[in-house]
Amino acid sequence: MEDAAAAASSAVVVEEERLDVLSKTGQKTGISKPRGEVHRDGDYHRAVHVWIYSESTQELLLQRRADCKDSWPGRWDISSAGHISAGDSSLVSAQRELQEELGISLPKDAFEHIFIYLQECVINDGKFINNEFNDVYLVTTVDPIPLEAFTLQETEVSAVKYISFEEYRSLLVKEDPDYVPYDVDEQYGQLFEIIRRRYTENTVARSLSLQKQLCRYAPVSLDAELTGLSNTDRKTLGLLIKAAKLMDEIFYLQVWYSNPALRDWLKEHASASELDKLKWMYYSINKSPWSCLDENEAFLTTTDSAIKLLPEATKPVSGWKGLEYKAAFPMLKPPGANFYPPDMDKKEYNSFLRKAAELLHEAGDLAGSPSLKRLLHSKADAFLSNDYYESDIAWMELDSKLDVTIGPYETYEDAIFGYKATFEAFIGIRDDKATAQLKLFGDNLQFLEQNLPMDSAYKSKNVNAAPIRVIRLLYNAGDVKGPQTVAFNLPNDERIVKDRGTSMVMLKNVSEAKFKHILQPIADVCISKEQKGLVDFESFFTHTICHECCHGIGPHTITLPDGQKSTVRKELQELHSALEEAKADIVGLWALKFLINQDLLPRSMVKSMYVSFLAGCFRSVRFGLEEAHGKGQALQFNWMYEKEAFVLHPEETFSVDFAKVEEAVESLSREILTIQAKGDKEAADLLLQKYCKMTRPLKLALEKLESVQVPVDIYPIFSTVNEISE
Repeated sequence: MEDAAAAASSAVVVEEERLDVLSKTGQKTGISKPRGEVHRDGDYHRAVHVWIYSESTQELLLQRRADCKDSWPGRWDISSAGHISAGDSSLVSAQRELQEELGISLPKDAFEHIFIYLQECVINDGKFINNEFNDVYLVTTVDPIPLEAFTLQETEVSAVKYISFEEYRSLLVKEDPDYVPYDVDEQYGQLFEIIRRRYTENTVARSLSLQKQLCRYAPVSLDAELTGLSNTDRKTLGLLIKAAKLMDEIFYLQVWYSNPALRDWLKEHASASELDKLKWMYYSINKSPWSCLDENEAFLTTTDSAIKLLPEATKPVSGWKGLEYKAAFPMLKPPGANFYPPDMDKKEYNSFLRKAAELLHEAGDLAGSPSLKRLLHSKADAFLSNDYYESDIAWMELDSKLDVTIGPYETYEDAIFGYKATFEAFIGIRDDKATAQLKLFGDNLQFLEQNLPMDSAYKSKNVNAAPIRVIRLLYNAGDVKGPQTVAFNLPNDERIVKDRGTSMVMLKNVSEAKFKHILQPIADVCISKEQKGLVDFESFFTHTICHECCHGIGPHTITLPDGQKSTVRKELQELHSALEEAKADIVGLWALKFLINQDLLPRSMVKSMYVSFLAGCFRSVRFGLEEAHGKGQALQFNWMYEKEAFVLHPEETFSVDFAKVEEAVESLSREILTIQAKGDKEAADLLLQKYCKMTRPLKLALEKLESVQVPVDIYPIFSTVNEISE
């Protein structure tokens, strides 16, 4: 029996690797086939190409393919390559191939995905058809890896060598028979262009480029009077600032898994040169290597990144300390941020939350205000339980001189589904006088809902007045990168919105700074001579209030055509944020006119609110059309321009046609509200595709603002807080 079992064991045939079959556009068909059949039939499939590049010598590592290979035997080729097996991820496959073929074990932050290359060819007298979508990765090492450090897989690789990337390119151009052919004038030429551009860039030119990007933000000191705070309140404030700083740590981790390491590296090297200082300054504003105002285009490359040492990445070599690599990051910002990695380690993330919870409990023990005490303790509990319902209610009922908003709220970073929320914090001092003046809007919320320009069947019979608090911001942290918000309307929990409504916080000192440093200069450049005097702070601030109020009205929980209950956010998914921002803006403008018609606001505001809104369009579009507010504003401007409510003059200034603007505002309000009420994602997509464009009038305005270098936004400096936390 033992002999029979042994014989059976030795006869086991290793099953051939199966590959996912793709369509010609690269989509999975749901079919998988053995590798041999895929190449026999010419099925489209996926593979990985991994290039190892030595920064100090500007050389690429090549491998000689084993003589037994069924394609290109004995020729020099990519550092490492292989198929992506059915069900496997691209990055896991890249790691595996490097380990199997060359004996190199690298973590995921060593792999930079640079492009996808479609290879279509037929070899071996038509017996081998290769229709392959290749995910091309670049691994950047500081120095060449000693050749004796490699462990070669004999069935795949017969030798390795380093070669100048320029020399290798020229060999491919000549179609040298010793090398696997690639057409460097087509897709694969990107590899050489990326390397050339990174390592021949002029330092002075790059410094000027970063300075230009930085100049789009006006540094503004945001201070608030603390004389109304007791000594206990000041101690509480100090603890809250410490907790808020932990929101930064969490947010950095949420954006991208190696973001904290990149931040620490840039900060540590900021004093090395003027260029390094500029890199750090602009990174500090964006909180990632992707520029918020440039549709998330990377302003850093892997060459700017942290150097990491891995002594055990390969087999040891006498006298060599080990492999040093540049921690890579993708040139394209990951749409899922760091929310959906299959191997996400939550340990560090949870440790920040535990620390924040301890600080909030400590601050809650000190707090003199009962409502602040309740908020801080319930929020601390929520950080540990992940149930924020009670703490959101406590936040809505906050009645304290010290105003605190802290936790996971906005979902803009999740560009896949729009579900996952990032952490943020806002700490301020309540402006009691301004808060009392704004009661009008909360008192009329149900009145506005009942008169919204949409079918009555979609209107809610029970909209709760949104409490409004006006604060002077002392400190913010977490998801507060790039353009600064002037107000926010929370919570986003649909259960609370339905039962209790929402609450609003206005940041008055931020609004004042934006009006002075941005909106007024924009009006001077872009608004016609006859109307620029109508742009005023009162209209700007009042519309901001109405914008936030209007987040609380209109469709939220909806009934679908099949009778199922759902929410607008769930149905519109990644389109929700842009459309919701557009709704709040345009319905906010409609609401102002409605309240004026009811004699609840002065009629003297009518013209100034429309012209201030027009100037505000140019301010928000400058945030970029990848950002929700920028998308929403482009939609509104282009709609209003199409309806001739906004007019472009020969001297390239703009004005409002007061005879047409009211109808244009109402028609767009109706369009958006109806799409939301129906949960019609297809209609939302068509609307955004048609109007969310950088049209000629918008380009003209932005070019004028660029020529006179009007700041795009402000960069807050919290000097008061620095004194408290010292």
